[in-house]
Order: sequence, then structure tokens, then C-alpha cells
Amino acid sequence: MKLAVSGSPIRSFQHNATGASHRHGSPIRRRQTKTVRYPIPPYKFNLRWLLPLPVPLRGPPVHLRLGVLMSSLPLPSVIQLGLLSFAMLCSVTVTVEAQPGALDPFSTSPDSNVLSAPRATPILINFFEPIDPASVTADSFWAFGRWSGPAEGTLEVINNGSTISLTPDSPFSAGEQVMVILSEGITAVSGASIQQGGYSYLFWTRAAPTTLQFEQTSSWSTRTIPNVSTRSYGGVGSDLDNDGHLDIAVINEDSADVRCYLNLADGSGQFGSMVDPPSPVNLQASPNEPADFNRDGFVDLVVCNIATDTVSILLGNGDGTFQPQQQIAVGNAPRGVAVLDTDGDGDMDVVNTNYGSGNLSILINNGNGIFGAPIFFEGGGAGERSLATGDMNGDGLLDLVIGMINSGEIVVNLNNGDGTFTESGSEPAVSGTWMLALGDLNGDGHLDVTSVNASQDNCTTNFGNGDGTITPATAYPADNFPLSTDVGDLDGDGDLDWVISSYLGDWFIYLNDGAGNFTFFQEILAPIAASCAVIMDVDTDGDLDLALIDELADVVIIYQQEGLPPPEFIRADANWDGSVDISDAILQLTVLFGCTAVCSCPDVLDSNDDALNNIADPIFLLTYLFGGGSPPPAPFPTCGADPTLDTIDCLFQPPCL
Repeated sequence: MKLAVSGSPIRSFQHNATGASHRHGSPIRRRQTKTVRYPIPPYKFNLRWLLPLPVPLRGPPVHLRLGVLMSSLPLPSVIQLGLLSFAMLCSVTVTVEAQPGALDPFSTSPDSNVLSAPRATPILINFFEPIDPASVTADSFWAFGRWSGPAEGTLEVINNGSTISLTPDSPFSAGEQVMVILSEGITAVSGASIQQGGYSYLFWTRAAPTTLQFEQTSSWSTRTIPNVSTRSYGGVGSDLDNDGHLDIAVINEDSADVRCYLNLADGSGQFGSMVDPPSPVNLQASPNEPADFNRDGFVDLVVCNIATDTVSILLGNGDGTFQPQQQIAVGNAPRGVAVLDTDGDGDMDVVNTNYGSGNLSILINNGNGIFGAPIFFEGGGAGERSLATGDMNGDGLLDLVIGMINSGEIVVNLNNGDGTFTESGSEPAVSGTWMLALGDLNGDGHLDVTSVNASQDNCTTNFGNGDGTITPATAYPADNFPLSTDVGDLDGDGDLDWVISSYLGDWFIYLNDGAGNFTFFQEILAPIAASCAVIMDVDTDGDLDLALIDELADVVIIYQQEGLPPPEFIRADANWDGSVDISDAILQLTVLFGCTAVCSCPDVLDSNDDALNNIADPIFLLTYLFGGGSPPPAPFPTCGADPTLDTIDCLFQPPCL
């Protein structure tokens, strides 16, 4: 899909959609137009504010003219006059090229790969034509928080049928990655369906700003018999018992099991003793990912067992225990694992690397958490070891990024939408790529790659170009034998920071400057061997903490940090002068239709506290000031923190007067 925008200060907003198809080799084009008049200043056009505008891509051309009549608003004439004098008309042409017959989303909220979505955000998928409501189900459209688990909530078809929405019942966890999945089963009223392979994307939720002062608050051994090793070499920080607090599952190589520790759920960030008995897997269990394989609302696990050439599927019971494993034979020495919808049916499948046999396996889920025999394919290099998934070219299909330890390269395989993958490019790795983690490191909307290189004692970043290729690596020092890379917004400034775990050393923390440049911040000493870090909010205070695992000492160590006080403001005081008057309403209108720096604190503009910034806010404020309406909700009329957890907040600490 291509999008072009132009603007000039004249009388209308024009939205043109052009579709192209091929019949017997000849392109057939048609143009459809909607002309909509909006009151917006000519000096600034905010496309995101105007979307979505549903434009069908089939049928005869549609011509529609709408007028925004400010005089229809139920306000005193003096207020109407002020609003009308503010309104100016400008013309913007938006041209979209798409393929008729394919139901492609043209925008999403939150955006793909965004780094700081509000935790209580609804998920909106916008289309160019009305959607068949019967096709939108909990199996065809859903979301999974990597730590909070499946997002249960309300599904709706809104905006005259052109938008589908999922409003979760509970907020996502702070600073976690969320996967959104749409299956091929979603169809338009016209009969068009989503592209082959469905549509999936990732985003991150906001983490609160912090002091970056980590304090060890607890630790425990994963051993149940003194001096008998468990070899704890993997961890998951998901909500295993559905109480809204994050638990910890530790994967153990020598004891060949998963040991779960439930959060006390009292806000302390403390954990109870091991859930007994542990869940058996197999020898040298390590690589792992959480999922909801059978769509029952509980967190499941997939674990690779390196020594037995198998993958274990553990279906969660929702109480910190799991059903007996399904064990599937794959290739030799499975070393990496990823969870994604490979075939477009809306459920989570599994892909794993097989280091010993030099290939990858796809395990197809039947929708009930039962997996078929592996489908093998080559990754494009030698020694497929580490693995991560994300949309590397922006087509709505999750791709694979593979670390090749023998050929010394990082290879991108693009998803074809039919359960197969095609190599799109590679870059040399420094050497010994042990693990990968993806995220938008430089804020350009494209996924980037972090890796650890065990034989060179360093870690590297490769920026994604957005077309399935990556840039050459930039290297940073690590401790001896780095084997784990994890990213998360540790300081709450809206970018992804970096934690490196080293087998012959300690944990290194690197801070991101927002442009993908990293500065060493802190070394946390390991008892013996730092094996991995789980970046999670253990105390549910909105900022990110650390659960660190030492694989030779067999201990879990919790480091918590204190968040900064919540931003304080006076609701509706848009210009921060300490009083609420007509100048604030005027500034609200300017922000709505032109956007200024005040947008960095949208909460202050939300006069009616409905978690939206729209025309209703200045109307509410003007009605209060001149029409005897209700005052703005708290914090008002004095400065304070917002008592409402909703989808908007302040992105900085404002100067509250």
C-alpha cells in the first residue's frame, strides 16, 4: 500500500482511493473519491487525526460531500462565533494504491512497533470498506501480551463497519511486547478477505519513568535438594494464574522441568515458594516462549529440549500449573524458538532452529494446542541457532530473523503467508551469535536486531531498513561469554534499553539515547554465571524491574526500582498558566487541528476525562466556563495526579503551577 499526502490552504479535504487489479495480464484501474470539508488551519495537516475515512475499493465511484457545521453545536452564539472564526479550510489529497479483492488494513492503533502505547489502550484496525461483523470473533481477532497473556475483552465493529476494535478488560503489563493477530477468516461485506497468511503486528506498552536505582529485594534457589543442580537456564515472566500480577517460570536444563513461582499479588514484588510439583519437560531444556495455543485465556509455554531433539508444549491451567506436555521430535539440537501465526488461521504456531541438523522446523497448531509433525526448511546460512520473529518489511506478516553461528551471519526470512519463508537478506555477524532480540531501537518504526556474540565477548545492533534487510552491525563490549540479550524501557523514556547476560561474567545494562546509540550504565554482579534476564514489572507499579537468573548458582534474583512520582497537572489548563479560561479552549482547538508541543501531555487536554482528545473537550470546557456546565473532573481545580488509569497520560513531568 502506498500513501501520498499533499496540502494547500483552500476549501476542501479530498480523499482519493485508486485500486488496481490484473485481468488476463491487463491492469484495470478505477478511482473513487470522497470530498470532506474539515475546519483545520492551513499551516498544519495531521493525517492521523483525520483517519479513518472508509473508501470502498470496488463498485461504482462514490462522490460524497460533508460539511462540518459548527453552528449545529448546542452552544451560546458567542461561543459558536468564536469557533467559526477559528475554523479555516484546507485541501489535502490522499492517494492510496491497493489491490482490490485483498482486505488490507490501512492503519492500526496502536501503530506497528510503537514503543509506548498506553497500557489500557484499545486495539483498532481500520479498513477501507465495511467488515462483516460475523467474521470478527475471539479466534479471528485477538491480542497476546508477552507477560500479561491473552487480552480478554470486548470485540466491536465500529465506524460504519470499517473499524474493528478490541477493548481489553484489564490493562496490559507495563513495558511488555504485545502481538496482535488477525486471521484470514475476517472478511468484508463485499466478500473480500485479508491477505493470505492473515495480518499480525507487534507493539510495546508504556513503562513509567524511573530513578534507574535498582535494589535487590529478594532471591531464592531453584533447587529442592541441596547441592543437586537444576541448571536454571531460561525464564518467563507471564501471569500464570490470571490474577493480574506477573509470575516467574524457570526452565531448567539438568532437572528437565519448569518450576513456577507465583507473585504474592500484594504489590510487594515478592514471590511464593515453588508450585509443587514442577512440570516435566526434557533434558537440557532452555529456549522458551509464552503463548496461548488453545485460546482458553491461560498462558501456555513452548520449551526446546536441546539434548533430546524435542520441543515440549505445556498448556496452562490458569493456576500456575500445566497439563502434561506434548513432546514433538524436531531436528538435532533445537536452540531457538519463536511463536507466530505462520498459516493465517489465527492461532499461534511454533518455529524452532535446529543447530545440529542445520535447519528449522515449523510446527502447525490445529487450534486446540495440538501440533503436527515438523515441516523442515533451510534458513539460508549455516548453523541455525538463535531465532526471533517480527514484521521486518511492514506487510502484516511476521518474519523470522535467524542467527547463523557457523556461517557467522544474521539472516532475515520473509513470511510468504502460506506457511513458507524466503530469505531476503543477511549481514555478517561478529561471531558466535548465541541469541537475538528484536525491537525498534531508533524510533523509525522498523524493527531492529540485537544479538550477543559469545566467542567475541560483545553484543551488536543491526538496524532494520523496513524492507526485510538490515544494516551492518554496530558492536558494544560485553562481559565474558555473553549468551542472552533482552530489551525493555528501563528508564521509562520511551525507547528500548538493553540488558546483556554473560555466562562467565555479570549482567550489563546499556541505556538507549532514543536514536539507537547505547551507553554503558551499570554492571550487576552475578553469583557465578549470569544466564538470562527477565525485564518485567514485578510489583505492578508501572515501571520495569529485573528478574535475573544464574544458571550455575541456580538462583533467581529480583531487582526492583522506584518509579518517579506521577505527573501532576490541572485538567483543562492547556497553557499551564495555573488557571482555566477561554485561552485554554482556544489552545485545545489549536492542538486538535494543528498540533503543538502541548500534545506531549494529552491528559491535560482531556477536559471531560473520557480518555479522548477531540472536539468534545473544548465544548465541555466552554460550556463549563460560559454555560453553567459541570467542572472538569480531577485533578481540578488544583494540581494533582490523574486518578484514572486510561489510554492517555502525560509523557513528561509538566510544570504544575
